Amino acid sequence: MLPKPPKPPPTHFLCIPLSPPAPPARAQLLRALSAFRQDVCTPPPAAAPSDVLLPPDAVRPVGTLHLTLGVMSFPRDDEGEGRLKRAGEVLRGLGLRGLWSGVDTAGGDDGRGVERRQEKKEAEEEEEEEEEEGCPKITLKGLASMQPADRAAVLYAPPVDQDGVLQAFCEKVRDVFTQAELMVDEGRPLLLHATVVNTVYVKGNKKEAGGSRGRGGRGGRGGRGGKRWERLVFDATDVLERYEDQVWAEDIPLEKVAICRMGAKKVVVDGEEDEAYEVEAEVQF
Repeated sequence: MLPKPPKPPPTHFLCIPLSPPAPPARAQLLRALSAFRQDVCTPPPAAAPSDVLLPPDAVRPVGTLHLTLGVMSFPRDDEGEGRLKRAGEVLRGLGLRGLWSGVDTAGGDDGRGVERRQEKKEAEEEEEEEEEEGCPKITLKGLASMQPADRAAVLYAPPVDQDGVLQAFCEKVRDVFTQAELMVDEGRPLLLHATVVNTVYVKGNKKEAGGSRGRGGRGGRGGRGGKRWERLVFDATDVLERYEDQVWAEDIPLEKVAICRMGAKKVVVDGEEDEAYEVEAEVQF
């Protein structure tokens, strides 16, 4: 049996942006992330000399926050550019409001069908309010780790989605691109998350994260020529406990779905330095 060909390297991703340029959603996220960065990156007055917290580079800039629906591979060649153009056409052809309203809020796979039917009237009233206000809203609450808490490298804020409507909507959007053979198969269920901490962005990476709020270590993998690339890992147990009920932002408008190129770039928003991903195509809700 011939070995499976390697997966193409991802170059783009399909997402719901979470940091609109207009307040109040962006202002909420800015305040929450600034307070979080101050908390986890600044040693307290009584810290021991050996206590080293997370480097500021590990906390993601507000302009990069998004919910990833899937990744794509569009190399910078004729074939890749053609596939990117096709992906943009598929995206612009989506009727986001129709997909959202088509989500079955009366059933689902979590056994809450009866409860959902009892809440039908309330759900309809909420939908009417959303239509009047223009689009659905997203709230980010809590903090979780992609890895075991004591060897964490990526922390994220999950969206509140008690009825599973947002999850079902995002899966519908993703499925359109999967069926069009434009999405890289990652071989795992869709996990909606807004990345708050990612140590892959720590420059230099010469020191370990440690101390009472995040005792750290280092992990790595082999590199070329015998060199070793190491990724900062840390004990996030205490941070996760303290931010279990953290509300990062409420009622973020689900304004659009976008295809973005990987690799955030420096930008200036309202006189403040930030980072953002290049948008290749988007469709408004």
